[in-house]
Amino acid sequence: MERVVVRGLYKRFGKTKVLEGIDLTVGEGTVVAILGPNASGKTTLIKCILGLVVPNRGKIVVMGEDIRSGVEYRRYIGYMPQIAKFPENLTVRELLNLVKDVRDQPSKEEYYIDLFGLHPFLDRPLGVLSGGTRQKVNATLAFMFGSDILILDEPTVGFDPVASTHFKDEVLRLKDEGRTVLFTSHIMGEVEEMADRVVFLLNGKIYFDGTPNEFKVKTGEKTLERAIAKLMKEARVEEGV
Repeated sequence: MERVVVRGLYKRFGKTKVLEGIDLTVGEGTVVAILGPNASGKTTLIKCILGLVVPNRGKIVVMGEDIRSGVEYRRYIGYMPQIAKFPENLTVRELLNLVKDVRDQPSKEEYYIDLFGLHPFLDRPLGVLSGGTRQKVNATLAFMFGSDILILDEPTVGFDPVASTHFKDEVLRLKDEGRTVLFTSHIMGEVEEMADRVVFLLNGKIYFDGTPNEFKVKTGEKTLERAIAKLMKEARVEEGV
């Protein structure tokens, strides 16, 4: 089943073109890395899928539902923003309970509390937690409802090596269960570890869509980081930038 379908997506902010004719289809049981330099359109694409940004043109279908028909499709999505803004006076436990009440769906928060070692922090206010611990709370909120689709924006920023390893292993486990994962990252090592597919954006357009290995073969480079740098240079020459 195709879980996310994007067709002819255009978005401008004033006179600035951000997305220009994006076509993207993502099925179940796959992990897709959405890559590109700053201002390439990655975050805008994610926010369009989430319904947080309204495109000027185009169509987005999630789990068979046109997102213009309402917000019910969001129940299928777990979202992890790059920087989560939590009410600083709430404790971790209070935040988890609040989100559970709002979503009103079965939750596996205990599994993720254990996975990310959050037990010592459950009764501490979010405002006193380190950035890495807040990121673990962020990941728990994204994962704990067993969503069919996970959208993760620079998810491992701030994680220590142990938390990063647990996180990546969990993404791969969920993929094996048939979940769909879209994530952005500037860490090419984790892209190669997790992604089945790379979608590379530049200047609001898709310049490559394929496996990490195909990306390296296309550019003649041995690492994904060098492959991306080469493609960016070629694309900018082509665009006359």
